[in-house]
Amino acid sequence: MANKIVQQTEELVQPILDELSLELVDIVYEKEGPNWFLRVYIDKDGGVDIEECGQVSERLSSELDDKDPISEAYFLEVSSPGVERPLKKEADFKQHIGKHVYVKLYEPIAGEKEFTGDLVDFKDGYATIQYKEKTVQKEVEIPFAKIAKARLAVTFD
Repeated sequence: MANKIVQQTEELVQPILDELSLELVDIVYEKEGPNWFLRVYIDKDGGVDIEECGQVSERLSSELDDKDPISEAYFLEVSSPGVERPLKKEADFKQHIGKHVYVKLYEPIAGEKEFTGDLVDFKDGYATIQYKEKTVQKEVEIPFAKIAKARLAVTFD
């Protein structure tokens, strides 16, 4: 059910975002306590502001009311993905080469299932990450298909 709602929401919101030159980062439909939440994360170069989030929310809410794909009551939230933006698509990885990232895998590579380091390259379906293990600088190539979850990571220098 949740996947169908996410897909239908994407079909409704994408034309709105295209018109406003905004990017769809993620859509999450989940239950927290007794309440359902439909969360739409949007972005653009330089970040989105509250007015843009409000504009998308208003227009998407109207579309959702018209099409009515969700039977239960829910809260709609439209926001920026924040500084720890998820990386979902190959294009996200290509766009964020040079950034500090956190990657969690479905299965271990080199005995590890989690890596935090610098995304130095993404090509031919592989993400290359430089990371430190104790004091040693290392590099790992990770097939995109093995990535369970990835996001930008905040560093405190």
